[in-house]
Amino acid sequence: MSIDIAELTVGQEIGSRAIEVTRTDLVKYAGASGDFNPIHWNEPFATGVGLPGVIAHGMFTMGAAVQLVTDWAGDPAAVVDFQTRFTKPVPVADTTGTPEPGAVIEVSGAIGALDADAGTARVDLTVVAGGQKVLMKAQAVVRLA
Repeated sequence: MSIDIAELTVGQEIGSRAIEVTRTDLVKYAGASGDFNPIHWNEPFATGVGLPGVIAHGMFTMGAAVQLVTDWAGDPAAVVDFQTRFTKPVPVADTTGTPEPGAVIEVSGAIGALDADAGTARVDLTVVAGGQKVLMKAQAVVRLA
């Protein structure tokens, strides 16, 4: 898909999605990333260090959120910058053996700025889990064709 910067407006929505997360997803991510910190899989350890329970990896949350932008752009390489601040953890309940997710991350995106000279659009993401913003100032810069 080719996006024409002239057809975009600041404030224009690019879409939204709900990402269901399970403890199994966290274990798979730990294996792929090499981040085996027990706060991401061991309930007694996580609560023992003051967390509400097992939490999703920050980079898992960040990667899940930016997927909305890469799908919209049609090419992951079009995202030339992505920055955020982690503000709240994403607790993931143990729903093993049930069809229910342990958490749901809700992501929506809108055009925050356009730079016609550079041929880029900044997409501002709203990322919420459990009714709370878990990422702040989540912004992706996309180079448009």
